[in-house]
Amino acid sequence: MDVDRRRALVLGGSIAGLFAARVLADHYEEVIIVDRDKLVGTDGHRRGRPQGRHINAMHVRGLLVAEELFPGFIDEMVADGCPTGDYAGSVRWYFNGRPIKRERIGYLAVPARAPLMERHLRERVQVLPAVRFLERRDIVDLTTTTDRSQVTGVRLRQLDGDRQEELVEADLVIDTTGRGSRTPAQLKRLGYPRVPEDRTKIDLGYVTQHYVLKDDPFKGDLAIIPVAYPDSPRGAIFTKTDNGKVELTTYGLLGDHPPTDQEGLYAFIKSLAVPDIYDALQSAEPIDEPVAFHYPVTLRRRYERMHRFPDGLLVIGDAITSFNPVYAQGMTVAALSALTLRDHLNLPGPPDPLAFFRDMAKDVIDAPWDMTHAVDLNFPDVPGERPPKLRMAQRFLALVQAAATQDEKVTTAYLRTAGMVDRPDALMRPAMLARVLLGALAAARSGAGRQPRR
Repeated sequence: MDVDRRRALVLGGSIAGLFAARVLADHYEEVIIVDRDKLVGTDGHRRGRPQGRHINAMHVRGLLVAEELFPGFIDEMVADGCPTGDYAGSVRWYFNGRPIKRERIGYLAVPARAPLMERHLRERVQVLPAVRFLERRDIVDLTTTTDRSQVTGVRLRQLDGDRQEELVEADLVIDTTGRGSRTPAQLKRLGYPRVPEDRTKIDLGYVTQHYVLKDDPFKGDLAIIPVAYPDSPRGAIFTKTDNGKVELTTYGLLGDHPPTDQEGLYAFIKSLAVPDIYDALQSAEPIDEPVAFHYPVTLRRRYERMHRFPDGLLVIGDAITSFNPVYAQGMTVAALSALTLRDHLNLPGPPDPLAFFRDMAKDVIDAPWDMTHAVDLNFPDVPGERPPKLRMAQRFLALVQAAATQDEKVTTAYLRTAGMVDRPDALMRPAMLARVLLGALAAARSGAGRQPRR
């Protein structure tokens, strides 16, 4: 090992932290994962991940990366009761209230409750010889060299017992503590410029509940997903999950949030643009209480735009970009971030933070952020600038979604993009562009391209 690669500290035992620890273990003598929660042996919801009670998904590209870094991961999930299906062919997607044409594309979807997926990743990381966990610790502060140009470790406070503080030195510190990351405030204290941020107020609220079904509304499908759109800013993800359970997360934007009382929740679901889910719940038995979550703004911290940044510190996961969760991009971006981290660790010397952040922006974050930001701003009451380039992207996306109601090849291309297998510009290739235009024209003639009003 290089002299500057003796110990790496990962702040946060999140999905992003686990992926980061996996690649760090190939390059450092010791990798320590620090978290406020008890992690090892945990098999349920934990306080440090409040979204863990709600539906989560790893897109196609994320599953491919997980399988690359943790061979056999998918088989382990399936053996633990997770269903599988084709990402396009087994999912009943509705855009603008209309079903899209489908075909099997050969990429797996493996729905699982968040705690189960996290546990499987954590157990794979636990067995790595270089990795150990420091649990029930609060992060007090970063430590640096006298000139504050290099992060040298972290001061921690034990959350149990006498709450003693301890200093843990490290050659590299990676912040994966989520959207509540304290790194911007710590950088300001150290004399660094303010971290530029992009925020979009979407005022999203969602409610999750689990059921046992007496009948099978899926009819061979894995999930039913009516996506919210401007004329109906309510949506849902209704999916089979591990061990025979069915998971429903229903959501509304701009303050139009589902209630948590059972009667009110069913009324909200009945108001969705398609009846499939409400009809299915008429013979369903709830197995827990509805749980709510509020997500006010999307957040992107633009570390790549900074001109000064301390060595020995990187930021990954929701701590750098927190997407609208209904698009399920977070875990896949976390997985791809680990690959970018690996690329930089393969270079000689310590990682260059600003070079890392630039590559993260260009190779990992820009495409999904731009795509979903355009979707968020499709809702007229979501505040934000809508320059001509964004409006053109929105119009093109509307054509793609209309064409997908007529042409399964357009659906496949679109879902490969949504699944982060292909970049969005793949939809602009000449042959696909022709299919989009012809399909959108056919949809307009048939009425399928018009958005139904509630």
